[in-house]
Amino acid sequence: MFEVNVEELRVGIKKLSEPKVLVIGDLAIDEMVYGYTSRMSREAPVLILHHYETKQLLGAASNAAHNLSVINGGKVGVIGLYGEDYYGPVLLKVLNDAGINTDYTVKDSERVTTVKTRISGSCSQSVTQQIVRIDRETQTPLSEKTEQAVIEKMEKAIPLFDAVILSDYNIGILTDKIIKKAIEIAKKHNKVIVVDAQKNLERYKGATSLTPNQPDTEGFLGYKITDSETLKKAGADMLEKTEAQCVLITRGDKGMALFDRKRGEFDVPVFNKTSVFDVTGAGDTVVALYTLGLAAGLKPEYAAIIGNLAASIVIRYFGCATTTIDELLNTLDKIDFNNFKN
Repeated sequence: MFEVNVEELRVGIKKLSEPKVLVIGDLAIDEMVYGYTSRMSREAPVLILHHYETKQLLGAASNAAHNLSVINGGKVGVIGLYGEDYYGPVLLKVLNDAGINTDYTVKDSERVTTVKTRISGSCSQSVTQQIVRIDRETQTPLSEKTEQAVIEKMEKAIPLFDAVILSDYNIGILTDKIIKKAIEIAKKHNKVIVVDAQKNLERYKGATSLTPNQPDTEGFLGYKITDSETLKKAGADMLEKTEAQCVLITRGDKGMALFDRKRGEFDVPVFNKTSVFDVTGAGDTVVALYTLGLAAGLKPEYAAIIGNLAASIVIRYFGCATTTIDELLNTLDKIDFNNFKN
C-alpha cells in the first residue's frame, strides 16, 4: 500500500515557491492568430479572415519556464537561442513579461527564432477552429561558436540555481556536447537535473531523473508496455540504461509510474478524471512541478503526485496553461487518497 500523508503533501506544495530553476532547451513562441470569416476569396478557394486578435504565448521549453515562474515567483532562468529577426525581441519580451530571466540566452544570426503560428477562424454560427499552422525553425546543427557560447552560459548559470531542466523539443540546442556538459556541471555543484525529452534518451546518462511518456519509453527500449510486468521491466531497464536516480513514465489516462533506484516503484493514478479539453503543454507542467518538488527536497513519489495534480488542472484549459500553489492546494482537498495503492 502506498499511503499518502496529505498534510506532508500540503506542506510540500507550499515549499514549491522556494527553489530556483534553470531551463536549458528549445525556446519558442506559440503565436495564435484569430479571425472571423463570412465569405470565400475570389482569388483562390480559400476563406478570407478578418483579423481580430493575435496572442504570443510561450511554447516548448519556454512553457516549462513559464509554469515554473508562476509557482516560484520568477526564480527562473533560461538558456536557449533566438535569431536576429523580428521574433527575437518578441521572444525575450514575452519571457521577461512572465518574470523569466533571459540574461543567459544566446543570439544566433544563423538561426531563426522558433515560432509556431496557428491561424484559427470562426463565423457567427461555428466555434473557433485551427485552419493552418506555420512553423519557423532552423533544423541544421549548431555552429561550434554557438555551442561554445551556450556552454559558457551554463558554466556561469548552473551554480546559481537549485535545479536544471533539459527540455528537448528536437530543434537543435541540446547537442551531445551541451547535454554532457550540463550534466557534468550540475553534478559537480550537487544540483538536481531533470530531462524532458522525446527521443535519443541514451544521450542523457547520469541525470537525476527523466520524464518520458510511455510511447517514447517503448520506442527507446524496443518493446511494448502491455501489463504490470512489462511496466516493471521497463522501469528497471530505464534506470539501467539512463543511470538516473529515478524515472517518471507518464502514461496518459493510466497516470504515471515512478521508478526510484532507492525507494522502489510507485503507481500514481489520474486525479480529477474528467473530460479532457486540451493536453497541449501538460508535459511541460509535469516536468516543471516535478522538478520543483525534487529541488525542494520532497520524496520523489510526492513530487510525482504534485506533477500529476498540476496536469489534471491545466488540461482543463485550451492551449499551454499554468497553475498556482493555491489552485494546487484547493484541488488537493478534493482528492480521496483512501484507496491509493502502490
